Amino acid sequence: MTLPGWRDWAFALKTFGAGMLALFLAFWIDLPNPYWALGTVYITSQVLAGATRSKALYRVLGTLLGAVVTVALVPNLVNAPELLTLAIAAWVATCLYVSLLDRTPRSYLMMLGGYTAALIGFPAVGEPGTMFDIAVARAEEITLGILCASLVNTVVLPQSVAPVISGRLDLWLRDAREWAIDVLARTRASRDTQATRLKLASDVVAFDALATPLRYDMTGAERSAEAMATLRQHMLMFLPIASAVSDRIETLERANALPQRLRTLLDAMAAWLAAGTTEQAQADRLKADADALEPGLGERPSWDALVLASLLARLRDFIDLRQDARILQRHIADGTPVTEDLTFRYTAAARTIRHRDHGMALLSALGVFLTVLVTCAIWIATGWPHGSAAPMMAAVGCSLFAAQDDPAPFIVSFANSAILGALGSGAYLFAVLPLATSFEMLALALSPGLLICGVFMAQPKTAPLAMGAALNGSAMIALQGSYTGDFVAFANASVAVIVGMWVAAIVTRLVRSVGAGWSARRLRAINRRSLARAAERQGAQNGLELAALMLDRVGLIAPRLAALPSDDAEWTADLLAEVRVGINVVELRRDRRQLSEPARAAVEALLAALARHFGAEPGKPAPGLLDTIDGALDAVSRDARQAPGRAALMGLVGIRRGLFPDAPAYRSTLPRVTHPELAA
Repeated sequence: MTLPGWRDWAFALKTFGAGMLALFLAFWIDLPNPYWALGTVYITSQVLAGATRSKALYRVLGTLLGAVVTVALVPNLVNAPELLTLAIAAWVATCLYVSLLDRTPRSYLMMLGGYTAALIGFPAVGEPGTMFDIAVARAEEITLGILCASLVNTVVLPQSVAPVISGRLDLWLRDAREWAIDVLARTRASRDTQATRLKLASDVVAFDALATPLRYDMTGAERSAEAMATLRQHMLMFLPIASAVSDRIETLERANALPQRLRTLLDAMAAWLAAGTTEQAQADRLKADADALEPGLGERPSWDALVLASLLARLRDFIDLRQDARILQRHIADGTPVTEDLTFRYTAAARTIRHRDHGMALLSALGVFLTVLVTCAIWIATGWPHGSAAPMMAAVGCSLFAAQDDPAPFIVSFANSAILGALGSGAYLFAVLPLATSFEMLALALSPGLLICGVFMAQPKTAPLAMGAALNGSAMIALQGSYTGDFVAFANASVAVIVGMWVAAIVTRLVRSVGAGWSARRLRAINRRSLARAAERQGAQNGLELAALMLDRVGLIAPRLAALPSDDAEWTADLLAEVRVGINVVELRRDRRQLSEPARAAVEALLAALARHFGAEPGKPAPGLLDTIDGALDAVSRDARQAPGRAALMGLVGIRRGLFPDAPAYRSTLPRVTHPELAA
């Protein structure tokens, strides 16, 4: 943790100001529980202004949805506590499941719709006749807090996300450039490692957390949001393309088949990257030089010629990607929309493709469902006064941290923040607040604790603990229009909150917690199933769409690999290779229709073999798979003079290199054709 700077203190002051504004308005409007407005400010406020605004609308809509469901459920089921418990638990679980399938701020709508029903419904079961009034008041209090937080963050020293994005983009592009220069210069520097490639993938996926606030920046930078979405996809596609370039260069070098003219081209590209020039004329000259090296192939081409043709195709893609990336980076820096036609084309849908983990979402839903049932059983069986706080906060804790591999430690930390909040609120409630006889004195009394929480909320490592202390502390103080210091009620509510969170942690650990290594392997297995479906002519119809989905998962895998022992992570070397194979499988599936009958039959046999291979457990390739690939190469080589045949050959080269990087060179059973350009 770094020492708080002026921005941290500014955020703390803004959040405190928003909280006091919400509290004052709640008192003025005479809402029954003004402390909900104050607590909502602290759970809503984010350091970046766009991040606060991006979630505000969905939080409001989610609150209203939860209130409507509560009004429908509680009065009708209040005389059947078992059914009411089942209904609210099922509602919270369903909402959490749906929210976890969406990794955008839209997910807050369903998440809040779920646990707002618990927040409103459980404390109100003793007064079902006033359920509508309670739901309306609670919705007003929460909405007031959201609006105050958004207003203050927008008006007072709003912190734009644009400089943060520009800084991180510069770092990412620098690292990617250094890796690419090492590849093109044929060096074996330490930067060209699997860890480097996976870190780049992880960093790209991390841009999602910044791209969404950019759309709500309101400084003019939001005009470049589409450029950011496109650049993210370009950055992901850079990884398999640069990886393929590295593989093809290494293959030709190992075979002593790297022509001098190609070496000159690679050196020129490395110098072009190092110089940082963006002139399109230079990029066009490099592509023209690549075109001049293109082997004719003809019928029955040699393996070296096929690898050379594949390398040149990837080099042209790399040049296009790099030029587009620089254009998009400029638009993001200037805050302007994209007006140029980009060279590297792909389907627009690829920008919105994200992995949806139905399995983990279902486990999370099961965890919150069981947690609500257990805490309600404890509350009902013991007749615990204020015991409704246990299922209420258990639902909140399970929902807030459901996206983590192991939510239990985060829920425990949230419970610890509740203990801290209880100690602070107890001191305030019984020692300080009795002396506060006006709103001004109340604000002055609350300022030390809330300002400290705000400062620590600005620090990523301490933000969850500080936010939990502010939220739980304000709820336990239960500020209302007049002072009511009931120690028994305070103690009951505080203990119930903590017990609810601890039960949530225990149930979550039993039914939901998984390790980072387990999650990484599971994501890899899902990628392999996507490959199997692609080979079976199902799933994505475009190779780049499949790559977008697989690369998104690779980006999710990468940060989890730190939890794996170094000798247990050998399988990570296949991750980008499998993405390259996926692109080639889909493109081969598309091109096979235009091949001759023997070539099409050989490709169909290969696709069936690949489906079996990727449908099985990861390990050594199935026996005979390499021979099947070589048989397809033999058959398709007869169609090499036609464009579909040439495209299919490039796909076969990519599949062979992706699955069998250490295999001997392909040896055609057909008469060999020499290629003078390889010796040039």
